Amino acid sequence: MSEDPLLRQLVVFSLGDEEYALPITQVHEIIRFTEPRSVASSDPSVRGVISLRGRILPVYDLATRLGLDHPGEVTDAKIVIVETADDMAGVVVDDVEEVITVDLEALEDAPTAGGRAIDGIAKIGDRLVVLLDPEGIVGAGPVSADAAAARSAADDVRAAA
Repeated sequence: MSEDPLLRQLVVFSLGDEEYALPITQVHEIIRFTEPRSVASSDPSVRGVISLRGRILPVYDLATRLGLDHPGEVTDAKIVIVETADDMAGVVVDDVEEVITVDLEALEDAPTAGGRAIDGIAKIGDRLVVLLDPEGIVGAGPVSADAAAARSAADDVRAAA
């Protein structure tokens, strides 16, 4: 099956009341949350490490990584295993909602963001879904400045709609 270059499949998940997405081509798998093994780190978003089929992967708290206010533990939390060009890592999300196919015309650049974590905004009906860049969210260091830009971008898109 060949991929339509005008369509993009996204894995949509929630963090608090907001929806985010990652390209399905970079989501290796989704697993039920299990508490990662703690490791020493100066990055507060590092939850620890897990062993996935014999491979040790870092696990990040995505809400903390993006600098979001977050209520804390969620009973249905999932770990999304993200593949980048260089590595794999897990990110903790509240819940995985769905896999959607969007037309590239429904994707907009984040107007005030150009940060490494945000790839754009998907307009799906009356929903706005922040599309994250896997390379940006699992790269070195927190991306909270990018998260502020993403919230601002989503507000700009809502105001223009």
